[in-house]
Amino acid sequence: MPTVAFHTLGCKVNHYETEAIWQLFKANNYERTEFEGTADVYVINTCTVTNTGDKKSRQVIRRAIRKNPDAVICVTGCYAQTSPAEIMAIPGVDVVVGTQDRVKMLDYIEQFKQERQPINGVGNIMKARVYEELDVPAFTDRTRASLKIQEGCNNFCTFCIIPWARGLMRSRDPQEVVTQAQQLVNAGYKEIVLTGIHTGGYGEDMKDYNFAMLLRELDEKVEGLKRIRISSIEASQITDEVIEVLNNSEKIVRHLHIPIQSASNTVLKRMRRKYTMEFFAERLDRLKEALPGLAITSDVIVGFPGETEEEFMETYNFIKEHKFSELHVFPYSKRTGTPAARMTDQVDEEVKNERVHRLIALSDQLAKEYASTFEDEVLEVIPEEIYKEAPDQGLYVGYTDNYLKVVFPATEEMVGKLVKVKIVKAGYPYNEGQFVRVLEDAPRLEEENIRLSS
Repeated sequence: MPTVAFHTLGCKVNHYETEAIWQLFKANNYERTEFEGTADVYVINTCTVTNTGDKKSRQVIRRAIRKNPDAVICVTGCYAQTSPAEIMAIPGVDVVVGTQDRVKMLDYIEQFKQERQPINGVGNIMKARVYEELDVPAFTDRTRASLKIQEGCNNFCTFCIIPWARGLMRSRDPQEVVTQAQQLVNAGYKEIVLTGIHTGGYGEDMKDYNFAMLLRELDEKVEGLKRIRISSIEASQITDEVIEVLNNSEKIVRHLHIPIQSASNTVLKRMRRKYTMEFFAERLDRLKEALPGLAITSDVIVGFPGETEEEFMETYNFIKEHKFSELHVFPYSKRTGTPAARMTDQVDEEVKNERVHRLIALSDQLAKEYASTFEDEVLEVIPEEIYKEAPDQGLYVGYTDNYLKVVFPATEEMVGKLVKVKIVKAGYPYNEGQFVRVLEDAPRLEEENIRLSS
């Protein structure tokens, strides 16, 4: 039985696609092995969001070639799409496929074995107009299932290379999304994370169909689904209709990740972002009205070319005032090939780092404040894994619907189930919880109940 090993760099979408590519290999009787071992085929799913992403991707490719010089080395993903020639130039790379036509990968491998000539299977992504169906009936990780609903982005922000790596906006057929969601629930998942390159843009390329309608269909049609999480949504995509769906839904969780990048209108303009802070603030107010207790997490780029101390403070104060619950903070890094990399007023590294630290400190403080409002409340948690910092204590880690990370006593049987947990001590990154009860199909756990709560 031939073996295949995978290494994934980058975002959730890449991880989803690696699982999809594994399904193709599995159907062809491959066995999956660890990347650190010896395999017949190595698949490296690359990232190109930063120059560092490119560099890390090259390091991993070389590592695979060293492990087994006789293996077929297959490179795919975003870096493969934007720079196939750079990858083909690495001695030992055999097959390169970009961010489409991944179904052809196995044919290319067979062709390579016959002809022993490296194959470049990368096409022009800007011409792709149809969503490439890649099925993932189950995940190696058993608690939260991702469901990819769209591909590509039409925004062309000045700091971002992704439209060139992923192409323009293409939505997955709504029936496929609903069918796949039902398949995942039937496989035992209680929570589904809707994901994509520009997730909330779903439907922008369709006639008479939009993201709100998809959310409504998932809510109504998928039987047994307990939680729908949206991996990321732009402020401009939070329409009144989306807010109405969030307001009426029992399943869509009280957590939205809304990338802000900067809260200064002048910086946003240089970034070519599609909203003003006034608009962003108004959407946040409407959302918090519809979903009391909503957690808003966000991405921020610090030290974008030309960012002054005043502009940075506009971002800092806006985030503080609107009480975001957690931030991912990135110092701006030049991405070759983007307009922002050519801007002349680059910000000094030391200034960037100092601002990053200030914002991370604010994020930590806001995260603690947000969590503290739920102390002594009973929330629903899906246990995911053993608490690694004390592996022998019978403690597990899981997330509440509003994305609080909770550590509490549980058992292996509870992993992936919905359980009620009381937050006894709020904190960040972890909250301490007390197990209350399992919510469903768990008569077996009744005696555990008594034992754990006593």
